[in-house]
Amino acid sequence: MFSSLSWKNKQVCFSLARLKIIMSKKFDELKKVFEILLSPNGCGWDRKQTHKSLIKYLKAETLEFEKAVKNKNFENIKEELGDILLQVMFHSQIAKKQKKFTIDDVIDTLTKKLKRRHPHVFENRKVKSVKEIIVNWNKIKKSEKKDGN
Repeated sequence: MFSSLSWKNKQVCFSLARLKIIMSKKFDELKKVFEILLSPNGCGWDRKQTHKSLIKYLKAETLEFEKAVKNKNFENIKEELGDILLQVMFHSQIAKKQKKFTIDDVIDTLTKKLKRRHPHVFENRKVKSVKEIIVNWNKIKKSEKKDGN
């Protein structure tokens, strides 16, 4: 099948594959940083943190992100998104040490949720408006909460 692609399409495929490798390496490096930080030889402050102790930092980072968005400061938005990702990674690493879940589980759960809540994209459900998309989203979310998701 690959041999039937045009030269330009092959270049796009190679570029996408290269980007995937780069992003995977960056994410793997980020995961490794958190493993080290919370390891016995890592940071004493980080090792003492709990889900509960980190809540105030997640709230603060969210407010800082909101401020950056309101100010249309894209450099700051980028930085604050990184700080929010830091919180997600931190909580995931704590959970991994407790053998509850990993960042990969978080990503898998999110991916499944997005696909469930977008049946107009990932299934054959037809919608006529954005309003209908929102109504469907809320119905699906309500159903998930009843089912314990």
